[in-house]
Amino acid sequence: MHWWAKEKHRGGTPVVVKMDNPNNWSMVELESPSDDDFLYHGGAAAIPKGGRNKNAKQLTWVLLLKAHKAAGCLASIASAFLSLASAVRRRLASGRTDTENPGGRSRFYACIKAFLWLSLLMLGFEIAAYFKGWHFGAADLQLKRLYTLTNPFAVKDVFGSLYSKWVLIRVEYLAPPLQFLANVCIVLFIIQSLDRLILCLGCLWVKLRKIKPVPKHALIDLESGPYFPMVLVQIPMCNEKEVYQQSIAAVCNLDWPSGKLLIQVLDDSDDPLTQSLIKDEVRKWQNNGANIIYRHRVIRDGYKAGNLKSAMNCGYVKDYEFVTIFDADFQPNSDFLMRTVPHFKDNEELGLVQARWSFVNKDENLLTRLQLINLAFHFEVEQQVNGIFLNFFGFNGTAGVWRIKALEESGGWLERTTVEDMDIAVRAHLHGWKFIFLNDVECQCELPESYEAYRKQQHRWHSGPMQLFRLCLPAIIRSKISIWKKGNMIFLFFLLRKLILPFYSFTLFCIILPMTMFIPEATLPAWVVCYIPATMSFLNILPAPKSFPFIVPYLLFENTMSVTKFNAMVSGLFQLGSAYEWVVTKKSGRSSEGDLINLVEKEPTKQRGSSEPNLEEIKEKERRAFRKRKHNRIYTKELALACLLLTASARSLLSAQGIHFYFLLFQGVSFLLVGLDLIGEQVE
Repeated sequence: MHWWAKEKHRGGTPVVVKMDNPNNWSMVELESPSDDDFLYHGGAAAIPKGGRNKNAKQLTWVLLLKAHKAAGCLASIASAFLSLASAVRRRLASGRTDTENPGGRSRFYACIKAFLWLSLLMLGFEIAAYFKGWHFGAADLQLKRLYTLTNPFAVKDVFGSLYSKWVLIRVEYLAPPLQFLANVCIVLFIIQSLDRLILCLGCLWVKLRKIKPVPKHALIDLESGPYFPMVLVQIPMCNEKEVYQQSIAAVCNLDWPSGKLLIQVLDDSDDPLTQSLIKDEVRKWQNNGANIIYRHRVIRDGYKAGNLKSAMNCGYVKDYEFVTIFDADFQPNSDFLMRTVPHFKDNEELGLVQARWSFVNKDENLLTRLQLINLAFHFEVEQQVNGIFLNFFGFNGTAGVWRIKALEESGGWLERTTVEDMDIAVRAHLHGWKFIFLNDVECQCELPESYEAYRKQQHRWHSGPMQLFRLCLPAIIRSKISIWKKGNMIFLFFLLRKLILPFYSFTLFCIILPMTMFIPEATLPAWVVCYIPATMSFLNILPAPKSFPFIVPYLLFENTMSVTKFNAMVSGLFQLGSAYEWVVTKKSGRSSEGDLINLVEKEPTKQRGSSEPNLEEIKEKERRAFRKRKHNRIYTKELALACLLLTASARSLLSAQGIHFYFLLFQGVSFLLVGLDLIGEQVE
């Protein structure tokens, strides 16, 4: 045993601290003092001389070190908040306010702003009342009412008199209608949740039974011979110079006899440079043997529907049996037609075969990850279940094959709404045509990477169905389809999933919930605020299991998007100005590395003297395309709602409502981040 091990332990273990500078220190050894250092037998006379001072010094060192560590944590938190505040200040200084369509949207914003100022006034009033002793728990609300009614002389000052009258107004006039509206929204919420649950159970049944559409015959049948009907492929585009090359290249590489395939590039661009680039690309593929033509409209009315309608009026279309549509950012696999067209053989009732979308930029940022959750549920659950059990779903506008006869019998493309794809699908279903959804056939495309592009896309997708519902309701009622199918289309397809969902999402969580904080006599149960939304988010995320870490951001972001969806729904239902707004979704031209390699391998033979395509050059070109000056937008409605929800969360602290406080706090922060455009890419 070494000599230093025999030294008697006295007064606790020494504390050795290395401190190079106040912000960088390390502790080599630190142990708590032993019991012998504090407990001495025999009373005060038995305490060694200087022992008390030594223990006090050690305890002081421990407290100082802990205080230093706490100060370091606080400094880090303060630094993070200062960085965030600085970023917000820069965004506000360089941002552009969301001021499009000042008509209807400004009225909507004015209502939110008035509600915000009222809530701030009420918060100040409630805080003053709280510090004057007017703080009651939820269980005391009835006692409060009886007390203020039966004891009018209990209030001694002017403020107390005003607050007691406010309580009476709350109890008698404000709480009953608010509670009634809350109960109605809760019922709608439960119905919509049951619909979502039934769809999930149907999807589970499909998975367990391995049900999927199977063509009756293969393309090449030994008895009937090969089946290669005439197919027309249309690529509508408008000022989409970022993606036209890859989509045209993918379509020109489809495996189908060249004599049985015609490709129409339907260019509605009003930019001369973009027109020239697309023409050159089409000419290049024509020189390499592709059966492809370029069409440009002089009168560009009707948006995409007008473009498709104009192309279908060409005389040579009568020679074709099927038409396939791909938007400008879609890149079908070479076997797309081989896997979709055979379903039409010997199935004369089939009008549409729809393929699933996949996304090349699904992991680009938080916004694309959250979009993936919604779209994965839409394809995996909604469209697959409806396709198998009902033979009906909304056409997605792209990556689908139509029987031209079905389009013609249904009235063709109409420009009356901004959702021409849903319009033609509804009319075809009313004429008895059946649809098939192929969940195992995918077509790559892009997700919007900026909140501005995503918001405009969602506005169009949620205002159009309400326009269509107004126009189609008489036709649905007069149609010859069964009563059950009419009920499904009216109550489930339109009302529940297109109208009720955005209505209760916005009304319940962005209006009623904050109001119940200021009118506590009306209440929302915790299971409505937390448990059912969490369960529904869990079900939504099941088709995209890799997205489970984003379940909380997804729940908050969906409630945040309810503002845009509710505004769009109201605009479409009442035919307001923004209902007919059509903005082409901004594309970035991203491609996966596999797509780039495929493009290099399948690039047409170059003319003499030109260089060979290089993968690194293509990647570098893609990188340079993103090095453009960008800015962010400031969304006033979202910022106003953020302040409203944060104000309501502050009010909930006075009544100690835990779950409600945390929900309002996090939801308010979510609105704040979206309002400052801190989610997704910035806008070019």
